[in-house]
Amino acid sequence: MLSRTASCIYWMSRQMERAENIARVLDVSSQMALMPGGLAREQMMAPLDITGMREAFEASGVKATSDEILLFFALNPNNPFSIYSCLRQARENGHVVRGKITAEMWETLNATWLEISGMTREKLKRMGFSRFLEWVKERSHLFRGATFGTLQRNDAFHFSRLGTFLERSDNTARILLVKAPTFFAADSDAAAVDYYQWASLLRSLSAFEAYRDIYRDSIVPKQVAEMLLLRDDLPRSLHACMNEITQTLESIEGNSGKESKLLAAKVHARLHYAQIDEVIEDGLQKYLQDFIADAYEIGARIQRAYLEVA
Repeated sequence: MLSRTASCIYWMSRQMERAENIARVLDVSSQMALMPGGLAREQMMAPLDITGMREAFEASGVKATSDEILLFFALNPNNPFSIYSCLRQARENGHVVRGKITAEMWETLNATWLEISGMTREKLKRMGFSRFLEWVKERSHLFRGATFGTLQRNDAFHFSRLGTFLERSDNTARILLVKAPTFFAADSDAAAVDYYQWASLLRSLSAFEAYRDIYRDSIVPKQVAEMLLLRDDLPRSLHACMNEITQTLESIEGNSGKESKLLAAKVHARLHYAQIDEVIEDGLQKYLQDFIADAYEIGARIQRAYLEVA
């Protein structure tokens, strides 16, 4: 497969996954901003911290209200992490490789782009932010389902999977990193609020029902960390994502990519054999920061090995 083709397929899937992840972050932060207590502003600003866009938003001069932050991440074409920008880039990459993807994949991409390109602030407010965010997640699910259900199991499929799971793992780690400084803080009088924070975090990663099924217990931060880092049966955990990444890299034939395969295998082994008590003892925040750095490096090595034109 040509490097340009592989790159377009990789980024097409990565941008679709990013759009869904941004929608998930916005959904949970907007819900938590409505909770009683003194953390409303912190929760409202969380999407800016997760994406590293706080400085860019503050430089725009727009007042930091919940609605303005949601609009910044929904429709702002100058924000590379906005849902609008992600869907535009996904569609542009898909257009380049129409001959390598299925009709169902292209129709999903194109229809999604046509709908959001006609969205205005007024239309979005009439539609409602919650409904809009659910629409984004549904379109991402539809695209991923079309990909899995119709695309031949060849290099196009493998690069699509790489883009999806690298983006997903990075997002899960960043969401946890924002919460990490207070992960194991002592309980306070705001225990009920704290419970809803954990529940919202789990829901943002589609993990609330799984938590109840696995632990059958009230929400305990240590167990949340164990599940989202080390369980390999939860689709959005770091371990599950690295399972997919290592297996997919091994499925790509040829001598290229040995460095990316080596690093991915090391990161996967650390997750596979880790114990949550050891992670906590060494520092959850550092563990997540190291993972994000490694995920970035894996992406950079994949870029150099497969996606750059020789």
